[in-house]
Order: sequence, then structure tokens, then C-alpha cells
Amino acid sequence: MKNGRGKDRDYPWWSPQVTPKEYELVREVLDSNYLNEGDYTTRFENEIAQLLGVKHAIAVTSGTSALFLALAALGIGPSDEVIVPDVTFIATANAVKLTGAIPVLVDIDPDTLTISPGAVESAITQRTRAIIPVHVSGRAADLNAIMSIAKKYDLFIVEDAAEAFMSSIDGKYLGTFGNAGCFSFSPNKTISTGQGGMIVTNDDDLHIILRQLKDQGRPKRGTGGDDIHYSVGYNFKLTNLQAAIGLGQLSVLHNRLQRQKEIYTIYSDHFENSSNVSIIGFKINRGEIPLWTDAIIERRDVVESYLQKMGIHCRKFWYPIHTQKPYFQNDALFSQSTQLMSKAMWLPSAFILEDTDVEYVCNQIKRFFG
Repeated sequence: MKNGRGKDRDYPWWSPQVTPKEYELVREVLDSNYLNEGDYTTRFENEIAQLLGVKHAIAVTSGTSALFLALAALGIGPSDEVIVPDVTFIATANAVKLTGAIPVLVDIDPDTLTISPGAVESAITQRTRAIIPVHVSGRAADLNAIMSIAKKYDLFIVEDAAEAFMSSIDGKYLGTFGNAGCFSFSPNKTISTGQGGMIVTNDDDLHIILRQLKDQGRPKRGTGGDDIHYSVGYNFKLTNLQAAIGLGQLSVLHNRLQRQKEIYTIYSDHFENSSNVSIIGFKINRGEIPLWTDAIIERRDVVESYLQKMGIHCRKFWYPIHTQKPYFQNDALFSQSTQLMSKAMWLPSAFILEDTDVEYVCNQIKRFFG
């Protein structure tokens, strides 16, 4: 590929991109004068359901609200416990708190940075109701083990697939294994609606409850007037304007997915034998799609500062949730997340980067280590 950048240009960690199709569809919505949730939202839901091979897709305002609604629809609430990995965006734990339930943090598998099945089973109590496996950067949690544990203890599984849209394992898409799967369409995802999310499920009864919870207790879109409200509900609707953007983004989906794999492969090849940089692997041949390329890097903070001076923008991994004030616990309970997160970083993974851009980033990292 031709390199459109130079040494003095920025190399973004991520960069959203809008295509002409989004402009076309948003104009259609504006011309229709119906900006609220409507037919375009339904079209977006139907296209997502078809892509993922599920019966139902429910559009909502964010990935966080998707998680909250999925848990609430399963009847999870005060005094219940939900097991959450210590390494994830804090929204995963916050969604549990929104239901009134208790997020129980557990350690991770160092090879995948996803939830440790052994730690999950050790954390189960009589109050445990659900497990939230998080598919970090599109990398599958150990679903066979987690589903086996869930069956053994009669627990629900709500997949946090916010970073795993269209990533699969052995022919089945992440987010479609559990009782419900939750996706995010925030700006740093493969497709974006600005803010927005989606819940998917094959459970007909759960689908009806989710529809009611997201829209003031109405199982079907109402008028705002003489509607029948079957339950308590909230307002988590995704507007036609947002859905139009999502529909437009889907027109370039497969090109972006392919580019994400190509970028990861360049990094993986470059650092295959490095003693200073370890690229966390993806099972590309089994269907996993790297949203971003994750690396464990010695002297990470110094490396990150060095790269920033060259216009190379990386993103440090989340602090482990147990170190955050609302969820503070002792480091000794989380040996893997405590050890790894101070070294973990996302390398520039924007699908707009060209091969030579990624090569330049690799060479600068190698140069730092001599």
C-alpha cells in the first residue's frame, strides 16, 4: 500500500470514519421529519440480527444500557451477585450496580486478558445469579468453560461483546452464546452510531421483556398517548438518526473487518520473537476479529511517552476495576490483572492506517529497545 503519511504526521490509535452513505441516509431521515426511534431503527436491528444469525436484536442507547437491560430482563436485582472480570471497561461493573445487584470481581487469564474460568467458579456463592464474560478487543473468553460452569450452577450468561462485533469462534458469533449478548457502537468501534448499543437474544420471552424495559413498558412502539404499558420501563430508544448512521456504516463493514485483521497480523509478525513486546494473540483462523491490537510492553509508560513525541498515539489499558474508588479491593486478590495492566497497551489500530504506517510504528518501537 502507498503510505499517505509522513514522519511528521499523526498515527492514530483509532479514528472514526464517516462515508457518503451515512449522509444519504441521515438526509432521508431529516426529510421524513421523523427523528425519533422508527423504521430506520427497525431496519438497523434487522440487519444486525441477520448478520449475527439471531432471532432478535434490540437497539438501545449504549453498550452500558444494553448490559443493564439484559440483566434487569433476567430478573437480576438487589442482593444478587454478578461475576465480572477485573479487566474491562468500568461500564461492565457499573451496569450491574444499576440493577442494584453486586458486581463480584475476579481475576483474568494472562494469555487472553479475559475472565478466568477458575476464578469464576471460586467466586460463586448462593447469591450468584449471572456471569458476564467480556470479549476483550474481540478475543473470545473461554466460553466452553464458562457455559459449563453456568450450567452446573444454574447461572445466566450475559456476554459483554462491546468490542467483539462480528468476531466469532468456530462459526458462531460472540454475543450469541449466552442468554443475551450486548454490543456497543461508540466512536471507537468497527461501526459507530455516535453512541448506541444492541442486545441480541434467541429467547422469545426475554425479547418481549427487553422491548418493554427499553420503552416505558410497551412491547411495541407506541404513540405516546393511549398506549398500553405492561410493566415498568425506561427510555433507552435509539433514534432514526443514529440508526441511519449505523446502516451507512454497515456498507463498509467487511472491508473494515479485513483491515483490522491485516493490521494485527503485521504487528504479530514483527514482534513474534521479541523479548520486550508481547502481542496478545487472536485465533484468526477460528474467526476472531481483532478490534484493536493488544500488547504487553516492558517499560510501557516510557515507551508510550517516546511514541507520543513522534505522533504515534497508543492507548494504555484500563486500570483494573479493583483499583478504582467505587470498587476498591486489595491487589493480592488479583495477581494477574495487577501484574499485567501496568504493561498493557493498545497499539495504533485504526483501520485507516496503511501497511507502511503500521511498519513505521513497529520500527519505532524496535528502535526504542535498541
